[in-house]
This record gives sequence, structure tokens and C-alpha cells, in this order.
Amino acid sequence: MPSGPTPGAEQGVPVPPTGPGAAPPFAAPPTEGGRSRLWLGLGAGALALLLCCGGGGTAVVGLLVSGVQAIEEQGRTVSADYYRALSNGDYGQAYDQLCEDARRRESRQEFERRSAAEPQISSYRVGDVDTTTLTVPVEVTYSGGGQERQQVVLAQDPQTGGMEVCGVN
Repeated sequence: MPSGPTPGAEQGVPVPPTGPGAAPPFAAPPTEGGRSRLWLGLGAGALALLLCCGGGGTAVVGLLVSGVQAIEEQGRTVSADYYRALSNGDYGQAYDQLCEDARRRESRQEFERRSAAEPQISSYRVGDVDTTTLTVPVEVTYSGGGQERQQVVLAQDPQTGGMEVCGVN
């Protein structure tokens, strides 16, 4: 072996150890596939972002749809309960379906007196809730044979969140 200066020693580069199986002092950087790994990583990140945002968006849409369906169901139910009580002559139960504003406008006794004096309802048909105006159309048939289309105005009870009848036009 020559005992002279090793090539590269003059420039401050460390001399690699001699001998078979000797490891260099640092790992060599990868030489191939750098771009494909980068794009694979970016694609996986984009997919994860899409799944997270898509799942969140789907959840928000699902909540909105179920909220609208709940309003429609509650509106139809409270309107049907109100007219069922009126047609059965149970005016106290019908009064219990009213919102706080309607109860302030008319006492239970006044409501019962007025409802008893009106024509008796023999049948009714509750329509679909308009969720933008919170109204429900009701086709009413009276004992005397007359018919009328009424609009039930709904309001949400701030304490329970349930729908209540707030007036009939």
C-alpha cells in the first residue's frame, strides 16, 4: 500500500476507513425514487384531507336534513293533536298545544268558551309543513257540512324546543 497522501485528504474530506465491511460515517442519501415518494406522500395527504372534509360536510348536511325532517314531523303532529282535541270537544287539551304568546292573548276559559261556540269539527286533514314560514295547511270539515282551509302558524318553544300552535288563520 502506498503511504502517500490519500486522495481528497488535502481538501478536508474525511478519509473512509480501509478494509472490507467498513461502514462510512454517514448514510448515503437515496438515489432513486425521490419524486415518486414525494407524489405518493402528497397524494396520501390529499386523500386524508378529502376524507376528513368530505366526512365533515356529509355530517353537516345530514344534521340539516334530519333537523328539517324533525320540524316537519313535529309540526304535523302538534297540528293533528290540536285539531283532534278540538273535534273531540277537549278544548283544554287543545289550549295546552298553544304557544306562550297565544296563551297571553287568550285565557284558558276564554279559549274554551270561544271554541265551544264555533261550529263543531267533524273531520280534518293536515297538510305538509312549510318549513320556511312554519305554517301547516289544514282542510277542516264541519258537522253542518261546511268546509274551510285553515293555516296553522307554528312556533318553537324556547324551553323544550318542541313545536307549538301559535295561531290559526
